[in-house]
Amino acid sequence: MHRKLILLAGIILLLNWLTVVPSQAQEKISWEQLKDVKFKRKYNAYYNALFNFPVFGNKVKELAGKQVSLTGYVIPLDVVNGVYALSAVPYNMCFFCGGAGPESVLGLIFSKTGRRYRTDEYLTFKGKFKLNATDVENFSYILEEAVLVPS
Repeated sequence: MHRKLILLAGIILLLNWLTVVPSQAQEKISWEQLKDVKFKRKYNAYYNALFNFPVFGNKVKELAGKQVSLTGYVIPLDVVNGVYALSAVPYNMCFFCGGAGPESVLGLIFSKTGRRYRTDEYLTFKGKFKLNATDVENFSYILEEAVLVPS
């Protein structure tokens, strides 16, 4: 009888573990998924100007708060302070240069500072996916607690 109880407890623990682990796993996302967004021009009183604000589609909303990984081209913005972006396309075609839309770039907020990245390094990062629909001084997509995924 004692063995059956131990075996039953072990099975219950295993089933609980199996239901918890997938929710903590990272989801590999693609730039194609991030195209599920439209932009609406709205007035910003602080800047006294019109800005394009994102209106996220359901596919993108489902990613909010999840641990994800994404591969793209690194764009250094301020290497001294560790400010970087990740882009679907190389620097010469990126959002800043007029070759792509704002949905093709994502801000990286690193969990630890350290390594400096070069322009157009093609790398994968993982972290917590965040949507930004209000702050005009930041990207529409942000990867918080970003960490480089070893290749």
